[in-house]
Amino acid sequence: MYPFFVRQQAIELRKYGKTYGEIRMALQMPIPQSTLSDWCSQVELTVLQAARLEARKWQGGERGRIISRAMMKVKREEYFIGVHKRIAHLGESILNHDAAKIAIAMLYLGEGGKRRTGGLFLGNSDPKVIALFLFLLRHSYTIDEGKFRCTLQCRADQNIEKLEVFWSEITKIPLSRFYKARIDPRTIGKPSTKPDYKGVCKINYFSADLFYELMEIANVVCMGR
Repeated sequence: MYPFFVRQQAIELRKYGKTYGEIRMALQMPIPQSTLSDWCSQVELTVLQAARLEARKWQGGERGRIISRAMMKVKREEYFIGVHKRIAHLGESILNHDAAKIAIAMLYLGEGGKRRTGGLFLGNSDPKVIALFLFLLRHSYTIDEGKFRCTLQCRADQNIEKLEVFWSEITKIPLSRFYKARIDPRTIGKPSTKPDYKGVCKINYFSADLFYELMEIANVVCMGR
């Protein structure tokens, strides 16, 4: 129970348009909001006072949301740092030749061409996927660079020359080994909406033996023997 004068002071402060938080601060008492609301239920506020309370409520809510978002961002960053620390050692494990062969076989199983056309074929729009594929290939096998070919599939309004230079730098395959780019006819007359989109890069490596080995590695891993 609160003394009668405390209730009266709270009501008077409310008549001046004070928020419940301001009333608690003025009285220096942690009075529950439900109690203050009950005490002040009969107080009639002017239009200006009501508007001020609404504004303060919004400001408080917005401030709370900003703080909440900041805390969530910190927690999310801490989580991802923790995840990175757990698996950081795996980056060096991929340099092991057996691990690298398993990795490239599984990557090819998911993204590569399965037709027996006399070589490897893999296409993707993500430069990281293409770069990883080629790194693993070059790291795990003795590669004849002259057997690489590259084809770009892009949108009609993209600059083909710039795309070819971009992918040549990613793949380390010279432009002389690029086939003519293919334009997706469905994009003609339709402006690109993703400025970072670099088209699809398709890698060919002419080696039937390597194709069969990667498919067999994938089969052995999947079958567990």
